[in-house]
Amino acid sequence: MTIERRRFLQGALAAPLLLSSEAAFAKQSMPAGADWTEWFHGWFERDFGMTGYYAEDNAKLLASREPVDIVFMGDSITEGWMDKRPGFFTRGRIDRGIGGQTTSQMVLRMFSDVVNLKPKAVHIMAGTNDIAGNTGPMTAKMTENNIEAMSDIARRHGIKVLLAPVPPAASFPWRPGLETRPRIAELNRWLERFAKRSGATWVDYRRVLDDGTGAMKPRLASDGVHPTEAGYDAMATVIEPILRKMFRR
Repeated sequence: MTIERRRFLQGALAAPLLLSSEAAFAKQSMPAGADWTEWFHGWFERDFGMTGYYAEDNAKLLASREPVDIVFMGDSITEGWMDKRPGFFTRGRIDRGIGGQTTSQMVLRMFSDVVNLKPKAVHIMAGTNDIAGNTGPMTAKMTENNIEAMSDIARRHGIKVLLAPVPPAASFPWRPGLETRPRIAELNRWLERFAKRSGATWVDYRRVLDDGTGAMKPRLASDGVHPTEAGYDAMATVIEPILRKMFRR
Protein backbone atom coordinates (compact mmCIF):
# COMPACT_ATOMS: atom_id res chain seq x y z
CA MET A 1 0.00 0.00 0.00
CA THR A 2 1.33 3.42 -0.97
CA ILE A 3 1.84 6.28 1.46
CA GLU A 4 -0.73 8.26 -0.48
CA ARG A 5 -3.36 5.58 0.02
CA ARG A 6 -2.63 5.47 3.72
CA ARG A 7 -2.98 9.23 3.85
CA PHE A 8 -6.31 9.02 2.07
CA LEU A 9 -7.66 6.51 4.53
CA GLN A 10 -6.74 8.39 7.66
CA GLY A 11 -10.25 8.86 8.72
CA ALA A 12 -13.57 8.20 10.01
CA LEU A 13 -14.48 4.64 10.83
CA ALA A 14 -13.65 4.84 14.52
CA ALA A 15 -16.27 7.56 15.00
CA PRO A 16 -19.92 6.58 15.59
CA LEU A 17 -22.36 7.23 12.77
CA LEU A 18 -24.18 10.46 13.63
CA LEU A 19 -27.04 12.03 11.74
CA SER A 20 -26.16 15.59 12.66
CA SER A 21 -24.52 17.76 10.01
CA GLU A 22 -21.88 18.44 12.65
CA ALA A 23 -20.64 14.86 12.50
CA ALA A 24 -17.00 14.97 11.47
CA PHE A 25 -15.20 11.84 10.39
CA ALA A 26 -11.85 13.47 10.81
CA LYS A 27 -8.33 12.26 10.18
CA GLN A 28 -7.28 9.29 12.27
CA SER A 29 -4.65 6.59 11.97
CA MET A 30 -5.63 3.63 9.82
CA PRO A 31 -5.38 0.37 11.80
CA ALA A 32 -2.43 -1.80 10.86
CA GLY A 33 -3.39 -4.48 8.37
CA ALA A 34 -6.66 -2.82 7.38
CA ASP A 35 -7.85 -3.53 3.85
CA TRP A 36 -7.64 -0.40 1.71
CA THR A 37 -10.73 -1.19 -0.38
CA GLU A 38 -12.89 -1.82 2.68
CA TRP A 39 -11.75 1.42 4.27
CA PHE A 40 -12.28 3.37 1.08
CA HIS A 41 -15.82 2.12 0.53
CA GLY A 42 -16.55 2.46 4.24
CA TRP A 43 -16.62 6.22 3.71
CA PHE A 44 -19.51 5.98 1.27
CA GLU A 45 -22.08 4.93 3.88
CA ARG A 46 -20.91 7.56 6.34
CA ASP A 47 -19.68 10.65 4.53
CA PHE A 48 -19.31 10.07 0.81
CA GLY A 49 -17.82 13.48 0.12
CA MET A 50 -15.64 13.29 3.26
CA THR A 51 -16.92 16.72 4.21
CA GLY A 52 -15.77 16.13 7.78
CA TYR A 53 -12.19 15.24 6.92
CA TYR A 54 -10.99 18.80 7.44
CA ALA A 55 -13.73 19.87 9.86
CA GLU A 56 -11.40 20.48 12.80
CA ASP A 57 -8.82 22.26 10.65
CA ASN A 58 -11.52 24.45 9.14
CA ALA A 59 -12.95 25.34 12.53
CA LYS A 60 -9.52 26.38 13.81
CA LEU A 61 -8.84 28.41 10.68
CA LEU A 62 -12.15 30.26 10.92
CA ALA A 63 -11.63 30.91 14.62
CA SER A 64 -8.22 32.42 13.91
CA ARG A 65 -9.77 34.93 11.48
CA GLU A 66 -6.70 34.56 9.29
CA PRO A 67 -7.45 35.73 5.74
CA VAL A 68 -7.43 33.00 3.09
CA ASP A 69 -6.02 33.84 -0.31
CA ILE A 70 -6.41 30.48 -2.01
CA VAL A 71 -7.62 26.96 -1.28
CA PHE A 72 -6.04 24.05 -3.15
CA MET A 73 -8.82 21.53 -3.84
CA GLY A 74 -7.84 18.10 -5.13
CA ASP A 75 -6.87 14.52 -4.46
CA SER A 76 -3.68 12.85 -3.19
CA ILE A 77 -1.52 14.87 -5.56
CA THR A 78 -2.75 18.00 -3.79
CA GLU A 79 -2.71 16.48 -0.30
CA GLY A 80 0.82 15.19 -0.86
CA TRP A 81 2.00 18.71 -1.67
CA MET A 82 1.53 19.71 1.96
CA ASP A 83 3.23 16.52 3.14
CA LYS A 84 6.30 16.87 0.98
CA ARG A 85 6.61 20.64 0.65
CA PRO A 86 4.81 22.25 3.60
CA GLY A 87 6.86 25.41 3.12
CA PHE A 88 4.93 26.11 -0.08
CA PHE A 89 1.80 26.70 1.99
CA THR A 90 2.65 30.08 3.39
CA ARG A 91 0.12 32.35 5.05
CA GLY A 92 -3.10 32.47 3.08
CA ARG A 93 -2.52 29.22 1.16
CA ILE A 94 -4.68 26.32 2.34
CA ASP A 95 -4.39 22.68 1.24
CA ARG A 96 -7.64 20.74 1.08
CA GLY A 97 -6.62 17.71 -0.94
CA ILE A 98 -7.86 14.26 0.00
CA GLY A 99 -6.14 11.18 -1.39
CA GLY A 100 -8.24 8.91 -3.59
CA GLN A 101 -11.06 11.38 -4.20
CA THR A 102 -12.96 11.79 -7.43
CA THR A 103 -14.59 15.00 -8.63
CA SER A 104 -17.97 13.56 -7.54
CA GLN A 105 -16.73 13.75 -3.96
CA MET A 106 -15.03 17.12 -4.32
CA VAL A 107 -18.25 18.79 -5.46
CA LEU A 108 -19.71 17.91 -2.07
CA ARG A 109 -16.77 19.57 -0.30
CA MET A 110 -16.94 22.88 -2.12
CA PHE A 111 -18.91 24.61 0.62
CA SER A 112 -17.27 23.09 3.69
CA ASP A 113 -13.68 23.25 2.41
CA VAL A 114 -13.77 26.24 0.07
CA VAL A 115 -16.73 28.63 0.19
CA ASN A 116 -17.03 28.68 3.99
CA LEU A 117 -13.36 29.67 4.29
CA LYS A 118 -14.04 32.78 2.19
CA PRO A 119 -10.94 32.54 0.00
CA LYS A 120 -10.19 34.88 -2.85
CA ALA A 121 -9.41 31.95 -5.17
CA VAL A 122 -9.56 28.18 -5.48
CA HIS A 123 -7.08 25.95 -7.33
CA ILE A 124 -8.77 22.83 -8.71
CA MET A 125 -6.66 19.89 -9.86
CA ALA A 126 -8.71 16.73 -10.23
CA GLY A 127 -9.63 13.86 -12.53
CA THR A 128 -6.94 11.24 -11.93
CA ASN A 129 -9.24 9.14 -9.76
CA ASP A 130 -12.22 9.68 -12.04
CA ILE A 131 -10.24 8.00 -14.80
CA ALA A 132 -9.21 5.28 -12.34
CA GLY A 133 -12.84 4.73 -11.34
CA ASN A 134 -12.20 5.02 -7.62
CA THR A 135 -15.87 5.66 -6.85
CA GLY A 136 -17.20 3.62 -9.76
CA PRO A 137 -17.05 3.97 -13.55
CA MET A 138 -17.11 7.56 -14.76
CA THR A 139 -17.37 9.02 -18.24
CA ALA A 140 -15.44 12.11 -19.32
CA LYS A 141 -18.75 14.00 -19.39
CA MET A 142 -19.39 13.19 -15.73
CA THR A 143 -16.02 14.63 -14.79
CA GLU A 144 -16.61 17.69 -16.95
CA ASN A 145 -19.98 18.30 -15.29
CA ASN A 146 -18.41 18.11 -11.84
CA ILE A 147 -15.62 20.54 -12.77
CA GLU A 148 -18.20 22.94 -14.16
CA ALA A 149 -20.25 22.62 -10.98
CA MET A 150 -17.26 23.38 -8.75
CA SER A 151 -16.29 26.34 -10.90
CA ASP A 152 -19.84 27.66 -10.87
CA ILE A 153 -20.10 27.39 -7.08
CA ALA A 154 -16.83 29.30 -6.71
CA ARG A 155 -17.76 32.08 -9.12
CA ARG A 156 -21.19 32.54 -7.55
CA HIS A 157 -19.41 33.30 -4.30
CA GLY A 158 -16.89 35.71 -5.78
CA ILE A 159 -14.04 33.19 -5.74
CA LYS A 160 -11.60 33.21 -8.65
CA VAL A 161 -10.94 29.83 -10.25
CA LEU A 162 -7.56 28.39 -11.19
CA LEU A 163 -7.75 25.14 -13.16
CA ALA A 164 -4.92 22.66 -13.58
CA PRO A 165 -4.66 19.68 -15.93
CA VAL A 166 -4.59 16.08 -14.80
CA PRO A 167 -0.87 15.39 -14.27
CA PRO A 168 0.82 13.03 -16.75
CA ALA A 169 0.86 9.32 -15.94
CA ALA A 170 1.80 6.34 -18.09
CA SER A 171 -0.19 4.06 -15.78
CA PHE A 172 -1.92 3.92 -12.40
CA PRO A 173 -0.33 1.36 -10.05
CA TRP A 174 -3.70 0.66 -8.38
CA ARG A 175 -5.42 0.04 -11.75
CA PRO A 176 -3.13 -2.33 -13.68
CA GLY A 177 -3.80 -2.46 -17.41
CA LEU A 178 -5.75 0.78 -17.61
CA GLU A 179 -4.86 2.92 -20.63
CA THR A 180 -4.30 6.23 -18.93
CA ARG A 181 -2.59 8.48 -21.45
CA PRO A 182 -5.40 8.87 -24.02
CA ARG A 183 -8.00 9.49 -21.33
CA ILE A 184 -5.84 12.02 -19.53
CA ALA A 185 -5.13 13.80 -22.81
CA GLU A 186 -8.84 13.91 -23.69
CA LEU A 187 -9.82 15.36 -20.32
CA ASN A 188 -7.00 17.89 -20.40
CA ARG A 189 -8.06 19.16 -23.82
CA TRP A 190 -11.51 19.83 -22.41
CA LEU A 191 -10.13 21.40 -19.22
CA GLU A 192 -8.01 23.85 -21.18
CA ARG A 193 -10.94 24.81 -23.40
CA PHE A 194 -13.21 25.20 -20.39
CA ALA A 195 -10.70 27.37 -18.55
CA LYS A 196 -10.55 29.72 -21.52
CA ARG A 197 -14.33 29.72 -22.01
CA SER A 198 -15.13 30.33 -18.34
CA GLY A 199 -12.41 32.87 -17.64
CA ALA A 200 -10.52 30.62 -15.23
CA THR A 201 -6.74 30.87 -14.90
CA TRP A 202 -5.10 27.92 -16.63
CA VAL A 203 -2.17 26.54 -14.62
CA ASP A 204 -0.38 24.17 -16.97
CA TYR A 205 1.98 21.93 -14.99
CA ARG A 206 2.46 19.62 -17.96
CA ARG A 207 5.30 21.69 -19.35
CA VAL A 208 7.45 20.87 -16.32
CA LEU A 209 6.14 17.35 -15.55
CA ASP A 210 5.47 15.65 -18.89
CA ASP A 211 8.33 13.75 -20.52
CA GLY A 212 6.80 14.32 -23.95
CA THR A 213 4.96 10.99 -24.09
CA GLY A 214 2.25 11.64 -21.51
CA ALA A 215 4.28 10.14 -18.68
CA MET A 216 5.99 11.82 -15.74
CA LYS A 217 9.59 12.85 -16.16
CA PRO A 218 12.10 10.64 -14.34
CA ARG A 219 12.55 11.39 -10.63
CA LEU A 220 9.54 13.74 -10.52
CA ALA A 221 7.12 11.05 -9.27
CA SER A 222 7.54 8.24 -6.77
CA ASP A 223 5.27 5.83 -8.65
CA GLY A 224 4.70 7.54 -11.97
CA VAL A 225 1.69 9.41 -10.54
CA HIS A 226 2.44 11.10 -7.21
CA PRO A 227 5.07 13.86 -7.31
CA THR A 228 8.27 13.67 -5.32
CA GLU A 229 9.73 16.73 -3.62
CA ALA A 230 11.43 17.53 -6.92
CA GLY A 231 8.10 17.19 -8.69
CA TYR A 232 6.42 19.68 -6.38
CA ASP A 233 9.36 22.03 -6.75
CA ALA A 234 8.87 21.92 -10.51
CA MET A 235 5.15 22.61 -10.10
CA ALA A 236 5.94 25.57 -7.86
CA THR A 237 7.86 27.24 -10.67
CA VAL A 238 4.60 27.33 -12.64
CA ILE A 239 2.18 28.43 -9.92
CA GLU A 240 4.33 30.83 -7.91
CA PRO A 241 4.45 33.61 -10.54
CA ILE A 242 0.67 33.38 -10.87
CA LEU A 243 0.13 33.61 -7.12
CA ARG A 244 2.58 36.48 -6.71
CA LYS A 245 0.74 38.44 -9.37
CA MET A 246 -2.68 37.55 -8.00
CA PHE A 247 -1.94 38.23 -4.33
CA ARG A 248 0.40 41.13 -3.86
CA ARG A 249 0.97 41.75 -0.15
